[in-house]
Amino acid sequence: MATEQPAEPVRATTQDLLPLQISPREGTYDIYPAHPLPPGSIGTGWTALADRLADESVVVIDGMCGVLWSELRDGLGAALTARGLRAHWVPVAEALRSPAEIDALVAPFLGGDDPIFGTAFTGALADFFDPTALASMRPHPDRDLTVVFGTGAALVGWDGCRIFVDVPKNEIQFRARAEGAVNLGAAMPLPPKAAYKRNYFVDWPALALHKQELLPAIDVFVDGQHHDAPTFAEGAVVRASLMELSRSMFRVRPWFEPGPWGGQWIKEHMPQLSQEVPNYAWSFEMIVPENGILFESEGIPLELSFDLLMFAEHRAVLGESAERFGTEFPIRFDFLDTFAGGNLSVQVHPSHEYIREHFGERFTQDETYYILDCTEDAKVYLGFQEDIDADAFRAELERSQLEGLPVDVERHVLTHPARRGDLFLIPHGTIHCSGVDNLVLEISATPYIFTFKLYDWLRLDLDGRPRPINLERGFANLRFDRKGARVGEELISKPVAIGRGDGWTRWHLPTHPDHFYDVHRWELAAGGVAAPSTEGSVHVMSVVQGESVRVESGGASRRFAFAETFAIPAAAGTFSVHADRGPATVLGAFVKPGRGPR
Repeated sequence: MATEQPAEPVRATTQDLLPLQISPREGTYDIYPAHPLPPGSIGTGWTALADRLADESVVVIDGMCGVLWSELRDGLGAALTARGLRAHWVPVAEALRSPAEIDALVAPFLGGDDPIFGTAFTGALADFFDPTALASMRPHPDRDLTVVFGTGAALVGWDGCRIFVDVPKNEIQFRARAEGAVNLGAAMPLPPKAAYKRNYFVDWPALALHKQELLPAIDVFVDGQHHDAPTFAEGAVVRASLMELSRSMFRVRPWFEPGPWGGQWIKEHMPQLSQEVPNYAWSFEMIVPENGILFESEGIPLELSFDLLMFAEHRAVLGESAERFGTEFPIRFDFLDTFAGGNLSVQVHPSHEYIREHFGERFTQDETYYILDCTEDAKVYLGFQEDIDADAFRAELERSQLEGLPVDVERHVLTHPARRGDLFLIPHGTIHCSGVDNLVLEISATPYIFTFKLYDWLRLDLDGRPRPINLERGFANLRFDRKGARVGEELISKPVAIGRGDGWTRWHLPTHPDHFYDVHRWELAAGGVAAPSTEGSVHVMSVVQGESVRVESGGASRRFAFAETFAIPAAAGTFSVHADRGPATVLGAFVKPGRGPR
């Protein structure tokens, strides 16, 4: 038997829960960007869901492991009873293997005592369950309806109305931090960082495959982040909208996190956000494994995991690179805010071979830093000094760890002045970090936790504990030949104008040969219109200067404000960007022709 989730939903965060009613904010940054569904498409509350199920005899309610299942049973059960329906409830958790068996199943993927890293789970959700126990579960013959519920409920194989309850991954983390969410089959809540590691390397990969298999047959999607007022929509309506988005454009719901080095730029420029935080270090603008897509109907929101779009329509989204990336979205955009904050940690990312062998990832974390805003004296740390002595550098880092002594970073690592519009290239193996007073638009391959910190300026994390340092892994991946004059020549992009028209100029910001993606910038005068082609690749884009732009793609028209990130799927073909409210600049990243995971 699995431990039941708490009766009351709990969240350890100062960030607001998604409102039950939202309104579009055209022309200013919107933290709740929503895609419209037809009027009346989204229902709200247990009573409305009970009405939807009134004529069903068998209901299968599956969902994420962050769902508050006891709350769901109480809320929906009361609504069914009030409607005069006698329901028999079957918790699929009763078919889970024992916690000891599950611990043995997942242990090889959790990296032992490593506080951050594990290896991607290679099994399936069914591995968590006893097949004999699943097969023994039966609908009740003498009740109006039988409801089998819980993560993995569809594994019982019953015919009936299939419901999937989604919970945004940031909300799962907020619940885990308050011990309000239990990992799949665990005997009790894990500490927050251990829970996240387990989610990232085991639970979420297993659930992703499960969702992908279920997607075509889901009858109702439920957003479970409001335990007392869930919203829901018909599966056919959601799938039709995913098809539409995969051929026009989309923006995901960003989410934001404070950090020990975080700054004040995001707080000042995005006033919809909670101000009850010391800073915002990250804005995850498009970090697809964790972002959600918001839908709305008559102002009622419904949030579902972004990966549903990729499971349903990855070929339309990715175009010619779909064969190489499969259902993985390749490009990540996020903001790193150090305005009035601190330097990032001095860090390095793993090679392709290392990340595959040690973590089970298909491709590595090759990054770039685009400087969206900065002060006059801001800088970026990138590459080594010409006279770098690897042994002396390591010895100083080790001494710092043991004795708490500061490291003279600039004796070993080059610094470069940061200017708006600069693009710094950070292929794997390159030592780097952003300095204070930058707003970095980080453009990267999608993997996002594989950072080996070498030095963190002797500071503590927000929980008051030291942040993990990874000298062994870091030094196994550092490229000491990226030093001196070579850094300026190879790792700072040199923009080249590659096209001009009436009111627009297109610039190529070349990336490193190791990067599978490239970067272009469109500079538009007031009234200018650029009409590029996707050329067979998804384009991830951000408005990096100006009030806003209007984008037309795939028969849809939408306005995007300064600092908002959006994507144009490959299937859109041509699209147009209109600077109809003054001059504007848009940055875009796309997969290089013929490139993908090595």
